[in-house]
Amino acid sequence: MKLTSLSVVNYKNIISKHLELDPKINCFVGKNGVGKTNVLDAIYHLSFGKSYFNPITSQNINHDADFFMIEGMYSKENREEKVIVSAKKGQKKTIKRNGKNYDKISDHIGFLPLVIISPADNNLIIEGSATRRKFMDGVLSQTNTNYLHLLIKYNKTIAQRNALLKYFALNHTFDKENLTIYNEQLHELGSQIHQFRTNFIRDFTPIFQKRYKHITNNAESVILNYQSKLHDNNMLELLSQTLAKDRVLQYTSSGVHKDDLEFNISNYPIKKFGSQGQQKSFLIALKLAQFDFILLQSEAPPIILLDDIFDKLDEIRVEQLIKLVDDANFGQIFVSDTHPKRTEDIVKKITKSYKIFELL
Repeated sequence: MKLTSLSVVNYKNIISKHLELDPKINCFVGKNGVGKTNVLDAIYHLSFGKSYFNPITSQNINHDADFFMIEGMYSKENREEKVIVSAKKGQKKTIKRNGKNYDKISDHIGFLPLVIISPADNNLIIEGSATRRKFMDGVLSQTNTNYLHLLIKYNKTIAQRNALLKYFALNHTFDKENLTIYNEQLHELGSQIHQFRTNFIRDFTPIFQKRYKHITNNAESVILNYQSKLHDNNMLELLSQTLAKDRVLQYTSSGVHKDDLEFNISNYPIKKFGSQGQQKSFLIALKLAQFDFILLQSEAPPIILLDDIFDKLDEIRVEQLIKLVDDANFGQIFVSDTHPKRTEDIVKKITKSYKIFELL
């Protein structure tokens, strides 16, 4: 799969831009604030129907406009595919593929597989469990539509159960039978989600560990621990145990929506005991393993976005990363950087064609 051309109108600080792209490497260079990351984010938007950096649609529209439009022309399986994402203030965002609207944005997820590596990935380490769940869910959703549909149904059911708990509190009432209906739905959906995640971490961990060893030249050991209360209890038992607490809090306090993914280095949490260099290597290995996992599932390399990472990594890690992306398994790569000469020096070491776009 290749993105052959990109047109962007009124997306963040990009007023209008059309780019004819190289099938291998495309670099966007220029000073801070000229829109390099926004070009990459527009490409991300075409794959996921939302921004990687700001999922609030209205905030991605240029301040002086009332709409944005992103159009990508792709070559996929010897077919041309045209994808357009557009949004107008006060209206629902739309995604079109070859002129036809998607009824649900979720139906588009996985059609244009993509992996982004960005300084913002550090949030996976420093922020709460929701960010790490989002990572798991993102990888699984790109490779398994059944999982994505389960997750959507589960989240809707959680919202309905929470609304019922609020209603009980507001009206000083309680209806166990109504609550039981939601509990049973959550049990069915949550059990399947838990099993998908368990299998994913089992299969994903050795891929991740292999990437980490390559990046660090066989340094310390790393592990991913999937933490879930469903390891020891089923969903119905958990909901029963936390019922009194849920009624006080007026929301559902247990379930797979509270799961976490623990990052450990040499058997210690990397957030507390990992150096900056170790954390950077961990995150790059995590994202490259995401690439590997998607490739195994789809047999087609995802697009890779490398956002401003040459400025954040030391020379050794940059060299290691370049060696990896020079592998024949990698497909199309998009890079943003503030130093044109540095970028060209780096991509020249890769035995692939490239284009450099200087943004002003």
